[in-house]
Amino acid sequence: MRSVVGTDDLLLVTLDTLRFDVAEELAAAGRIPHLARHLPGGRWERRHAPGSFTFASHQAIFAGFLPTPAAPGPHPRLFAARFAGSETTAGGTFVYDTPDLVSGLADAGYRTVCVGGVGFFNRQGPLGTVLPGMFQESHWEPEFGVASPTSFEAQVARAEEVVAALPADRRLFLFVNVSALHQPNWFHLPGATREAGDSRETHAAALEYVDRHIGRLFAAASSRRRCFAIVCSDHGTAYGDDGYTGHRLGHEVVWTVPYAQFFLPGPDAPEGAR
Repeated sequence: MRSVVGTDDLLLVTLDTLRFDVAEELAAAGRIPHLARHLPGGRWERRHAPGSFTFASHQAIFAGFLPTPAAPGPHPRLFAARFAGSETTAGGTFVYDTPDLVSGLADAGYRTVCVGGVGFFNRQGPLGTVLPGMFQESHWEPEFGVASPTSFEAQVARAEEVVAALPADRRLFLFVNVSALHQPNWFHLPGATREAGDSRETHAAALEYVDRHIGRLFAAASSRRRCFAIVCSDHGTAYGDDGYTGHRLGHEVVWTVPYAQFFLPGPDAPEGAR
Protein backbone atom coordinates (compact mmCIF):
# COMPACT_ATOMS: atom_id res chain seq x y z
CA MET A 1 0.00 0.00 0.00
CA ARG A 2 2.96 2.35 0.32
CA SER A 3 3.08 2.51 -3.48
CA VAL A 4 -0.70 2.78 -3.85
CA VAL A 5 -1.51 5.53 -1.36
CA GLY A 6 -0.88 8.90 -2.97
CA THR A 7 -1.17 7.47 -6.49
CA ASP A 8 -4.52 5.68 -6.75
CA ASP A 9 -7.98 6.48 -5.51
CA LEU A 10 -9.28 4.17 -2.77
CA LEU A 11 -12.68 2.54 -2.32
CA LEU A 12 -13.80 0.66 0.78
CA VAL A 13 -17.20 -1.05 0.65
CA THR A 14 -18.58 -2.86 3.68
CA LEU A 15 -21.48 -5.14 2.79
CA ASP A 16 -22.97 -4.81 6.23
CA THR A 17 -24.02 -8.12 7.83
CA LEU A 18 -23.14 -10.31 4.80
CA ARG A 19 -22.52 -13.96 5.70
CA PHE A 20 -19.53 -15.73 4.17
CA ASP A 21 -21.45 -18.90 3.28
CA VAL A 22 -24.14 -17.00 1.40
CA ALA A 23 -21.59 -14.87 -0.45
CA GLU A 24 -19.55 -17.97 -1.36
CA GLU A 25 -22.58 -19.91 -2.61
CA LEU A 26 -23.87 -17.08 -4.78
CA ALA A 27 -20.46 -16.50 -6.37
CA ALA A 28 -20.08 -20.22 -7.16
CA ALA A 29 -23.59 -20.38 -8.63
CA GLY A 30 -23.07 -17.37 -10.91
CA ARG A 31 -25.71 -15.33 -9.10
CA ILE A 32 -23.51 -12.27 -8.45
CA PRO A 33 -21.71 -11.83 -11.79
CA HIS A 34 -20.76 -8.17 -11.38
CA LEU A 35 -19.00 -8.80 -8.10
CA ALA A 36 -17.56 -12.16 -9.14
CA ARG A 37 -15.76 -10.74 -12.17
CA HIS A 38 -13.59 -8.71 -9.80
CA LEU A 39 -13.00 -11.36 -7.14
CA PRO A 40 -9.52 -12.90 -7.43
CA GLY A 41 -10.14 -16.28 -9.05
CA GLY A 42 -13.86 -15.54 -8.91
CA ARG A 43 -13.95 -16.43 -5.22
CA TRP A 44 -14.28 -14.60 -1.93
CA GLU A 45 -11.49 -14.90 0.61
CA ARG A 46 -12.58 -16.36 3.94
CA ARG A 47 -11.70 -14.01 6.81
CA HIS A 48 -12.51 -13.35 10.45
CA ALA A 49 -14.31 -10.14 11.35
CA PRO A 50 -12.68 -7.73 13.84
CA GLY A 51 -16.04 -7.29 15.60
CA SER A 52 -19.42 -8.99 15.91
CA PHE A 53 -21.53 -5.92 15.10
CA THR A 54 -21.26 -2.78 12.99
CA PHE A 55 -19.93 -0.22 15.45
CA ALA A 56 -17.19 -2.38 16.92
CA SER A 57 -16.10 -3.77 13.57
CA HIS A 58 -15.92 -0.38 11.85
CA GLN A 59 -13.99 1.16 14.74
CA ALA A 60 -11.41 -1.59 14.19
CA ILE A 61 -11.45 -1.28 10.39
CA PHE A 62 -10.95 2.48 10.56
CA ALA A 63 -8.01 1.84 12.90
CA GLY A 64 -6.41 -0.29 10.16
CA PHE A 65 -7.60 -3.69 11.38
CA LEU A 66 -9.38 -5.13 8.37
CA PRO A 67 -10.90 -8.62 8.57
CA THR A 68 -8.09 -11.11 9.25
CA PRO A 69 -7.35 -14.08 6.95
CA ALA A 70 -8.89 -17.21 8.47
CA ALA A 71 -5.58 -19.04 8.84
CA PRO A 72 -2.71 -18.92 11.35
CA GLY A 73 -0.74 -15.67 11.15
CA PRO A 74 0.66 -13.18 11.72
CA HIS A 75 -0.77 -11.50 8.63
CA PRO A 76 0.84 -8.24 7.43
CA ARG A 77 -1.69 -5.42 7.28
CA LEU A 78 -2.35 -2.97 4.46
CA PHE A 79 -2.73 -0.02 6.84
CA ALA A 80 -1.42 0.58 10.35
CA ALA A 81 -0.91 3.39 12.82
CA ARG A 82 2.70 3.81 13.82
CA PHE A 83 3.37 2.10 17.13
CA ALA A 84 6.29 0.17 18.53
CA GLY A 85 6.20 -3.60 18.53
CA SER A 86 3.52 -4.10 15.88
CA GLU A 87 3.89 -7.63 14.52
CA THR A 88 1.59 -7.01 11.54
CA THR A 89 3.24 -3.86 10.16
CA ALA A 90 5.38 -4.86 7.17
CA GLY A 91 7.51 -3.10 4.58
CA GLY A 92 4.57 -2.53 2.25
CA THR A 93 2.17 -1.33 4.95
CA PHE A 94 0.95 2.26 4.69
CA VAL A 95 1.85 3.64 8.10
CA TYR A 96 0.17 6.80 9.39
CA ASP A 97 0.80 9.03 12.39
CA THR A 98 -2.80 9.79 13.25
CA PRO A 99 -5.27 7.89 15.47
CA ASP A 100 -7.15 6.31 12.55
CA LEU A 101 -6.84 5.41 8.89
CA VAL A 102 -9.33 8.01 7.72
CA SER A 103 -7.40 10.95 9.14
CA GLY A 104 -4.17 9.31 8.03
CA LEU A 105 -5.38 9.33 4.44
CA ALA A 106 -6.57 12.92 4.84
CA ASP A 107 -3.04 13.85 5.95
CA ALA A 108 -1.78 12.13 2.78
CA GLY A 109 -3.92 14.48 0.67
CA TYR A 110 -7.07 12.42 0.19
CA ARG A 111 -10.60 13.75 0.26
CA THR A 112 -12.32 11.38 2.68
CA VAL A 113 -16.01 10.73 2.01
CA CYS A 114 -18.50 8.47 3.78
CA VAL A 115 -21.79 7.33 2.26
CA GLY A 116 -23.48 5.75 5.24
CA GLY A 117 -26.11 3.05 5.43
CA VAL A 118 -27.07 1.49 8.76
CA GLY A 119 -28.04 3.50 11.83
CA PHE A 120 -24.52 3.98 13.17
CA PHE A 121 -23.97 6.39 10.26
CA ASN A 122 -27.23 8.34 10.40
CA ARG A 123 -26.11 11.33 12.53
CA GLN A 124 -29.51 11.28 14.24
CA GLY A 125 -28.00 10.99 17.72
CA PRO A 126 -24.57 11.33 19.33
CA LEU A 127 -23.64 7.69 18.70
CA GLY A 128 -24.59 8.03 15.04
CA THR A 129 -22.04 10.83 14.61
CA VAL A 130 -18.94 8.94 15.77
CA LEU A 131 -18.11 6.94 12.63
CA PRO A 132 -19.17 9.48 9.97
CA GLY A 133 -17.47 12.19 12.04
CA MET A 134 -14.10 10.72 11.11
CA PHE A 135 -14.60 11.82 7.50
CA GLN A 136 -14.22 15.25 5.92
CA GLU A 137 -17.54 14.72 4.18
CA SER A 138 -20.36 12.36 5.09
CA HIS A 139 -23.77 11.59 3.63
CA TRP A 140 -26.80 9.81 5.01
CA GLU A 141 -30.51 9.98 4.21
CA PRO A 142 -33.43 7.72 5.12
CA GLU A 143 -33.32 6.42 1.54
CA PHE A 144 -29.86 4.95 2.32
CA GLY A 145 -31.06 3.08 5.40
CA VAL A 146 -32.09 -0.46 6.22
CA ALA A 147 -35.83 0.11 5.71
CA SER A 148 -35.48 1.28 2.10
CA PRO A 149 -35.92 -1.36 -0.65
CA THR A 150 -33.87 0.88 -2.97
CA SER A 151 -31.15 1.83 -0.50
CA PHE A 152 -28.14 0.79 -2.55
CA GLU A 153 -29.33 2.52 -5.71
CA ALA A 154 -29.68 5.73 -3.72
CA GLN A 155 -26.23 5.31 -2.18
CA VAL A 156 -24.63 4.71 -5.57
CA ALA A 157 -26.32 7.80 -7.00
CA ARG A 158 -24.86 9.90 -4.18
CA ALA A 159 -21.41 8.38 -4.69
CA GLU A 160 -21.58 9.26 -8.37
CA GLU A 161 -22.38 12.87 -7.43
CA VAL A 162 -19.46 12.97 -4.99
CA VAL A 163 -16.98 11.72 -7.57
CA ALA A 164 -18.26 14.08 -10.27
CA ALA A 165 -17.87 17.10 -7.98
CA LEU A 166 -14.28 16.37 -6.94
CA PRO A 167 -11.42 18.20 -8.69
CA ALA A 168 -9.60 15.86 -11.04
CA ASP A 169 -6.26 16.21 -9.27
CA ARG A 170 -7.62 15.44 -5.79
CA ARG A 171 -7.23 11.87 -4.57
CA LEU A 172 -10.36 10.25 -3.12
CA PHE A 173 -10.97 7.79 -0.31
CA LEU A 174 -14.60 6.75 -0.73
CA PHE A 175 -16.26 4.60 1.93
CA VAL A 176 -19.72 3.07 1.40
CA ASN A 177 -21.54 1.15 4.11
CA VAL A 178 -24.13 -0.94 2.26
CA SER A 179 -27.27 -1.44 4.36
CA ALA A 180 -29.27 -3.70 2.02
CA LEU A 181 -28.12 -7.02 3.56
CA HIS A 182 -29.05 -5.95 7.08
CA GLN A 183 -32.48 -6.80 8.44
CA PRO A 184 -35.12 -6.09 7.30
CA ASN A 185 -34.27 -7.61 3.92
CA TRP A 186 -37.40 -9.68 3.18
CA PHE A 187 -38.55 -7.20 0.53
CA HIS A 188 -35.67 -8.15 -1.78
CA LEU A 189 -37.12 -11.64 -2.42
CA PRO A 190 -40.17 -11.74 -4.70
CA GLY A 191 -43.09 -13.32 -2.88
CA ALA A 192 -41.64 -12.86 0.60
CA THR A 193 -43.78 -11.12 3.20
CA ARG A 194 -43.21 -8.92 6.21
CA GLU A 195 -45.05 -11.45 8.33
CA ALA A 196 -42.71 -14.28 7.32
CA GLY A 197 -39.74 -12.04 7.99
CA ASP A 198 -36.11 -12.35 6.98
CA SER A 199 -34.31 -15.58 6.15
CA ARG A 200 -31.12 -16.86 4.62
CA GLU A 201 -32.95 -16.75 1.27
CA THR A 202 -33.94 -13.10 1.59
CA HIS A 203 -30.37 -12.32 2.68
CA ALA A 204 -29.17 -13.93 -0.56
CA ALA A 205 -31.72 -11.98 -2.60
CA ALA A 206 -30.43 -8.77 -1.03
CA LEU A 207 -26.89 -9.61 -2.19
CA GLU A 208 -28.22 -10.20 -5.71
CA TYR A 209 -29.88 -6.78 -5.53
CA VAL A 210 -26.58 -5.17 -4.55
CA ASP A 211 -24.78 -6.98 -7.35
CA ARG A 212 -27.17 -5.54 -9.94
CA HIS A 213 -26.05 -2.02 -9.07
CA ILE A 214 -22.47 -2.30 -7.84
CA GLY A 215 -21.04 -1.98 -11.34
CA ARG A 216 -22.10 1.68 -11.30
CA LEU A 217 -20.21 2.23 -8.06
CA PHE A 218 -17.07 0.59 -9.43
CA ALA A 219 -17.34 2.65 -12.62
CA ALA A 220 -17.64 5.90 -10.67
CA ALA A 221 -14.77 5.04 -8.32
CA SER A 222 -12.43 4.33 -11.24
CA SER A 223 -13.66 7.09 -13.56
CA ARG A 224 -10.75 9.44 -12.81
CA ARG A 225 -7.80 7.09 -12.29
CA ARG A 226 -7.01 3.57 -11.17
CA CYS A 227 -8.73 2.68 -7.92
CA PHE A 228 -7.75 0.16 -5.26
CA ALA A 229 -10.91 -1.43 -3.91
CA ILE A 230 -11.67 -3.44 -0.78
CA VAL A 231 -15.07 -5.12 -0.60
CA CYS A 232 -15.89 -7.05 2.55
CA SER A 233 -18.41 -7.72 5.27
CA ASP A 234 -18.04 -6.27 8.74
CA HIS A 235 -19.76 -9.28 10.38
CA GLY A 236 -22.30 -11.94 9.52
CA THR A 237 -25.67 -12.72 11.05
CA ALA A 238 -27.59 -15.79 12.19
CA TYR A 239 -30.96 -16.96 10.89
CA GLY A 240 -31.72 -19.64 13.46
CA ASP A 241 -28.30 -21.30 13.20
CA ASP A 242 -27.97 -23.52 16.30
CA GLY A 243 -30.85 -21.55 17.76
CA TYR A 244 -29.17 -18.14 17.31
CA THR A 245 -30.70 -15.16 15.53
CA GLY A 246 -28.99 -11.88 14.69
CA HIS A 247 -25.45 -10.81 15.54
CA ARG A 248 -23.42 -9.27 18.38
CA LEU A 249 -22.82 -12.84 19.43
CA GLY A 250 -20.02 -15.38 19.09
CA HIS A 251 -21.32 -17.78 16.45
CA GLU A 252 -19.25 -18.93 13.46
CA VAL A 253 -21.66 -17.35 10.95
CA VAL A 254 -21.16 -13.99 12.64
CA TRP A 255 -17.37 -14.08 12.85
CA THR A 256 -16.69 -15.50 9.36
CA VAL A 257 -16.92 -12.94 6.57
CA PRO A 258 -16.17 -12.58 2.84
CA TYR A 259 -13.32 -10.33 1.74
CA ALA A 260 -11.81 -9.23 -1.57
CA GLN A 261 -9.27 -6.63 -2.68
CA PHE A 262 -8.50 -5.70 -6.26
CA PHE A 263 -7.64 -2.86 -8.61
CA LEU A 264 -10.26 -1.17 -10.77
CA PRO A 265 -8.46 0.05 -13.92
CA GLY A 266 -8.78 3.74 -14.65
CA PRO A 267 -9.96 5.43 -17.86
CA ASP A 268 -6.46 5.35 -19.36
CA ALA A 269 -6.14 1.55 -18.99
CA PRO A 270 -5.57 -0.44 -22.20
CA GLU A 271 -8.67 -1.57 -24.10
CA GLY A 272 -10.14 -4.67 -22.52
CA ALA A 273 -8.56 -4.08 -19.11
CA ARG A 274 -11.67 -2.48 -17.65
